Amino acid sequence: MKRFHVIALLFALLALPLAALASGDHDHGDEGVTVKGEVLDLSCYIAHGAKGEDHAPCAKRCVKGGQPMGLLASDGTVYLLYAPHDDASAYEQTKDFAGQQVEVTGKAATNAGIKGIEVQSVKAI
Repeated sequence: MKRFHVIALLFALLALPLAALASGDHDHGDEGVTVKGEVLDLSCYIAHGAKGEDHAPCAKRCVKGGQPMGLLASDGTVYLLYAPHDDASAYEQTKDFAGQQVEVTGKAATNAGIKGIEVQSVKAI
């Protein structure tokens, strides 16, 4: 009987991610948002916690070299920043602000627990 309970528990745990996907744990970004925070080089931030003015030169090199870019919002939320398919100019401009405080406006989206913003405009604050 114990073996049955263990198998049932394992099956239930494996089914949870599928249930989240089926229940719609994604929002593909029709909501416009404006978020203030620091532009991050996500590679250095995730690997080393690197952020701030001291890290700005490295962050700029990394994002301009193709590393993923994010935004550390004032509430502690980290957003993946990405470019719209039709006009990437605001996204490209955001790279110049790596390590600095900005205000990003765009469409918010969430998928599989990852929050993102499609960058439509950016300005230093």
